[in-house]
Amino acid sequence: MESDTTVRRIKPSTGTQNYASQGNDGPRERCGDNGYSGDPKRKPDVSLYLLREGLATSLVCVFILALWALVHLSLQQLVIGKPSGDFNAARARRHLEQITSVGPRPVGSPENEVLTVGYLLEQIEKIRLETAAGAHQLRADVQRPTGSFSIDFLGGFTSYYDRVTNIAVRLEPKGGAKHLMLANCHFDTVANSPGASDDAVSCAVMLEVLHSLANQSAPLHHGVVFLFNGAEENILQASHGFITQHPWAKQVRAFINLEAAGVGGKEVVFQTGPENPWLVQAYVHAAKHPFASVVGQEVFQSGIIPSDTDFRIYRDFGNIPGIDLAFIENGFIYHTKYDTADRILTDSIQRAGDNILAVLKHLVTSDTLADSSKYRHGNMVFFDLLGVVVVAYPARVGTILNYLVAAATFLYLAKKASLPGNGGGRYVRDLAYATGVAVLSWFVTLLSVLIVALLVTLLGRSMFWYNHFYASICLYGAAASGKMILIHTLAKNLYYGLGDLYFDVSLLLWCCSLVWLTQQGLCSAYVPMLMVAFPLATKLLLAKEFKHRGASVKYSVLYLLGLALPYVHFMFLIWVVFEIFTPIMGRSGTEIPPEVVLASLVTLATIFLSSFFLHFIYLVRSTKWILASLASVFIVVFLLMSCGFFFPYSGSPDSPRPKRVFLQHTTRTFHNLQGQVESRDSGLWINSFDYTGIQHITPHIPEINDSIRTRCREDRPFCGYPWFLPVKFLSKKNWYLPAPEVSPSSPLEFSLVSREETSWGTVKMTFRAKGPSHMSLYLMPHRGASLSTWSFGDGTPQFDLSGEYFIFYSHGLDAPTWTFWFEIQPPRDPDPSGPEGMISVAISSHYFFGEDQRTAQLEEILHRFPTWAFPSFWVSTYDMYRY
Repeated sequence: MESDTTVRRIKPSTGTQNYASQGNDGPRERCGDNGYSGDPKRKPDVSLYLLREGLATSLVCVFILALWALVHLSLQQLVIGKPSGDFNAARARRHLEQITSVGPRPVGSPENEVLTVGYLLEQIEKIRLETAAGAHQLRADVQRPTGSFSIDFLGGFTSYYDRVTNIAVRLEPKGGAKHLMLANCHFDTVANSPGASDDAVSCAVMLEVLHSLANQSAPLHHGVVFLFNGAEENILQASHGFITQHPWAKQVRAFINLEAAGVGGKEVVFQTGPENPWLVQAYVHAAKHPFASVVGQEVFQSGIIPSDTDFRIYRDFGNIPGIDLAFIENGFIYHTKYDTADRILTDSIQRAGDNILAVLKHLVTSDTLADSSKYRHGNMVFFDLLGVVVVAYPARVGTILNYLVAAATFLYLAKKASLPGNGGGRYVRDLAYATGVAVLSWFVTLLSVLIVALLVTLLGRSMFWYNHFYASICLYGAAASGKMILIHTLAKNLYYGLGDLYFDVSLLLWCCSLVWLTQQGLCSAYVPMLMVAFPLATKLLLAKEFKHRGASVKYSVLYLLGLALPYVHFMFLIWVVFEIFTPIMGRSGTEIPPEVVLASLVTLATIFLSSFFLHFIYLVRSTKWILASLASVFIVVFLLMSCGFFFPYSGSPDSPRPKRVFLQHTTRTFHNLQGQVESRDSGLWINSFDYTGIQHITPHIPEINDSIRTRCREDRPFCGYPWFLPVKFLSKKNWYLPAPEVSPSSPLEFSLVSREETSWGTVKMTFRAKGPSHMSLYLMPHRGASLSTWSFGDGTPQFDLSGEYFIFYSHGLDAPTWTFWFEIQPPRDPDPSGPEGMISVAISSHYFFGEDQRTAQLEEILHRFPTWAFPSFWVSTYDMYRY
């Protein structure tokens, strides 16, 4: 019996012609083409060394696992080297703990507008007094802007804010500064979350960065505005108020925005620009612990991630470039009660502070900021390697590099096609055949795995991986790997001699994607460039080894080492994808099937990672044990999943994976065209923010079941329910449990002030509303009617995906009555089957804090929710009128 490191020579079959023809120089070594036999319809009759199945599998698995471990090790190394001492993370942590100690901080609440504002101003004043004798001057300004704007986020809506709070701190040389950098964080939170990572930790970091810069003995060349904004969770309102209304905004040349989509870990640069490559260069040059990816930027800006940051406001309304950073790890507890200060490691604070301080120092002491227009044009390709170093170069250089690598690949393939023994285009035909097999294997694999995902969904086991991520890898990954190996094993048995061709196939396919992405102008094209350049160079360097010794252990090890750099970076990108999208499935609504998303991601990751390992299938003697092992893993995990072994959620204090539920105790009142109350009801309105609905809640609270499932009333604005955000298209499954009426101490006051016909044929209607700090206005013109203008934003009505209009309103302290108007064009031919009148107007009030947030019915049912659920709750009202 041979050992695993022994290779066996396959002797030529008798009675067949040796394909490696004899010449004057003796026998040709495998046609001089790195193993391509030239005759795929018969078994190769040249000397060929085959790896044992177990050895080949072990090599690939060890390679993948080693790189995956390296990625995770790099992610755990939050701080590289010793801190310089310029940034005091311990002091920043004390700020974080103090800010979060007051609890949730919704806009308009005393916790947000009084306590947090008071603490920030107190700390800023301490810094001012401490540094008054130094080289800088420090001024603080409390801004309370009012304004409105329209935005296409979440399907499109309009935002109106009144006296929200900004604390702007200007640090500059004592002689003043003409040009300013802006550093932005927000201290407000969503309801029911202490918001340690989103975004108190960023404000704590900014306080300490301010302290460090103010104490710097050498004067800055330019100034810095530290903006502590108090209304970001209300869809970016305070940043709009600053950049469009504050006098300092005109001097801002660039900004750094600190955000979060997770809790702790590393903060990643995921957006820059637009254009202005000097900002990326500044980050690359100055950041002490770099962590950045242009792939993240292009994915985020594609809109497939349902989130947004103040970056959009500064870019779109301020027309200034910037850098967007965010914590992305552990998004499972983002916007929940678990987002507490103790979950953020001090090293996370240290690295964020080191980076922000270093980059700000670099920018405010450089000449670039003063005349950035010279350096405005062009984009940058940027990515880090395991958080140690950032590679960055201009996009135009990337285009040249990409095309050079593509040209080298096509030259390599053309040279192989022109070798002796490939007459009549045999190599080209076989390459086309092998490419077809590879592409077919992708589609069949993806289809097969999606069928598995459908079965999981039909079994009612969606999101089984939410608390057991590697179970999804074992199920979908095993299915994908097994299907691909099976298809190529069949191809190997039916069509011989294609083993080495699959390396060329992978090169060809990656090269095609490289050319396509480059032509689309995407900086992410650097990924296929790496996946082409390194394997090609490795193959060329090992060509002689393969010719003489075949698929030896030495060749295989060297081959894998040559793939290490592009693969480790690619695996890091895969980690980022799963780190972001797995938690997002817990807050993506009831309409997006999570199994399809995750199964597709796992399958695509498997396809991409297997690219340069496909030819191993043709270099092993058999694949039966590999297939048997994968089948066993798949069957075991599928059975465990089917039996409910993998529960999706967890209330573990160490690693919570909560199910998100929105719970509103609401009273709804519907008025007819004459202003009379047509109907009135009250209940607990329940939204599940993931695909599983309430199936896991019903066993704990039996009255919440599908018998109280409610339907959308198309004749009522936004289905007749008090939507806080315009996301009804994401959560179409809702439940409504009858309950007593709510009686807020500050009820909503809403009235029509005036109605007049204009000379141009429209009807102008003016309204007045006074209520809690958060209200939502819904406008639904009836068939044939249309809004022509209104008092919001630039005057152009912005409708959502359903053709209705959603206006989000919030106010700070002591806001006056909200007055607004719109003009509507009446229908020429009213629809007799539709609602009465020309428009339906509805307004809802949301009580996110204080005594009005709770009712006895809410308290009773909240105590019955299981520990693994996070019900975000408040009281609301909904009033609809026809006009």
